[in-house]
Amino acid sequence: MTINLLQTVEYKAIMTEHITKTIGYLFSKDQDFGLACEVKHIDFNPELPNDLKESFNETVLFILSGYTLESAKLEEGYFSFEAGFGPDNFDSVVTVPLLAIKQILVGDTPIVLNFSEPSEEKKPAYTPDTTSSKNSMEALLKNPENKKLLQKRK
Repeated sequence: MTINLLQTVEYKAIMTEHITKTIGYLFSKDQDFGLACEVKHIDFNPELPNDLKESFNETVLFILSGYTLESAKLEEGYFSFEAGFGPDNFDSVVTVPLLAIKQILVGDTPIVLNFSEPSEEKKPAYTPDTTSSKNSMEALLKNPENKKLLQKRK
């Protein structure tokens, strides 16, 4: 029985780590880069208008520079960033499973090629974390010295 080595759990783990480390390296060098991604796996929040979504091919190229690069972040198994689309610069958060990234390019040079496919499970749509500021304040107040500093400011 022949198996497709590029779709095994082991190979997908290798590609996920390679993509993660490559993007992390590009972040550390403040390097603009491009991503060629499969549209069917991408989440947009808010959802793009139909005329914009219909203008995409099966694979779309995103160029990350300026604010788009500054807004980019790696999360467990996903890459996300903010981007503007179309003539009206419709703003949306783009979330891509790492294995839906088929190429990473610097300039015109592909530096990562990925032939594996993401699993079928989709990440829930982006929702702002309303608990983080509360958790941050709780962590801050656990230290008695911080409590003293905050009381002095009143």
